[in-house]
Amino acid sequence: MMEYEIEEDKLGMTVTSGSVSLKKDTQNLIGISIGGGAPLCPCLYVVQVFDNTPAARDGSLAAGDEIVGVNGQSVKGRTKVEVARMIQSVKNEVIVNYNKLHADPKQGKTLDISNLEKGEAQVVENMSSNTADALGLSRAILCNDGLIKKLEEMEKTAETYNGLINHTKRLLKATFELSQSHKAFGDVFSGIGVREPQPAASEAFSVFGEAHRNMEKFAIHMLKTVKPMISDLNTFLHKAVPDTRLTIKKYLDAKFEYLSYCLKVKEMDDEEYSYAALQEPLYRVETGNYEYRLVLRCRQEARSRFAKMRSDVLVKMELLDQKHVQDIVFQLQKFVTAMSKYHTDCHQAMAGAVVFPIEVDLTRGTFTYDTSGQFNDGQDDDEEEEVGVDASSTGDSNNTVAVTGNLISTD
Repeated sequence: MMEYEIEEDKLGMTVTSGSVSLKKDTQNLIGISIGGGAPLCPCLYVVQVFDNTPAARDGSLAAGDEIVGVNGQSVKGRTKVEVARMIQSVKNEVIVNYNKLHADPKQGKTLDISNLEKGEAQVVENMSSNTADALGLSRAILCNDGLIKKLEEMEKTAETYNGLINHTKRLLKATFELSQSHKAFGDVFSGIGVREPQPAASEAFSVFGEAHRNMEKFAIHMLKTVKPMISDLNTFLHKAVPDTRLTIKKYLDAKFEYLSYCLKVKEMDDEEYSYAALQEPLYRVETGNYEYRLVLRCRQEARSRFAKMRSDVLVKMELLDQKHVQDIVFQLQKFVTAMSKYHTDCHQAMAGAVVFPIEVDLTRGTFTYDTSGQFNDGQDDDEEEEVGVDASSTGDSNNTVAVTGNLISTD
């Protein structure tokens, strides 16, 4: 065994000792990768805990923790390959002795995520498949993220909702204005019917006026039915969509933070390989590689946050998509049904108000007619100015037409 004379530099971090018994899976694995060890580093440590493995399910071991023994046998001075073989040689269940690393994750934030965001796609695009796999990266997630495409689809859906809301508002406004015209017609004709002394004419005018008043009521009922549709669409547009957009932004922040630690690990790995190739000592490695182990811990925690955030976003996007499909069908059906009923009711109201022509005895009417000549078209027709006209020129000496103002009666 090699003796290390350089004292460990823990950078202010502390460790506590412990042990864990892990039952192996069907492939004789416990689910960790190991780094460090002889001949360069005095410590052997956990590089990564893989998902859905005995170590991950137990939760005792984490990235950056030092491995000090296997089944009570010290591993000091051994290589990582030797330690891996020691673990593999134990069947069914293995006891791992470890020193738990206690660190402040803030110490590990050594990259500017905002700068990383600008070059993230290019960095990962140029990364080899082997490197990406070694870092636990999925280029499909990091470069061609399906959630980003879903966000774009959601934005297009929001535009559709916004257009539908604006169109519905314009239609409801036009319908309301039309209803006011119906109301005005109804008031005028109902008023004429009330003042008309002849029963038949009075009833005809009243029926026609009531039909228009009913159409105004039908319109108001339709407006009350359709108006909540705008409120529901606005809830989707101004609450659900912004909330999902914010969740995706948090997800992207978590993703870029995770990626930053992945790239930092790669950067430190490359540094180690360079020094090893030149056979030169690297201070942080010789003193326990605590800085590297801190970044490993930060990467693991960032990955957990990223995975949880991604799961939350996927669920939220799926629910939002289902709500969109269900709601838009329901709202459109509600809208079409309300409009159909409105037009059907109006048609029936007018069909029951076919009262023309209306026979009116103008001599008994209560109308006030214009006698000022203000509606004269300006043409000089050489009209008779006499109050009475002898109708003998018509060839019928028994009938006369009396004209008083603009009222005409026949004797």
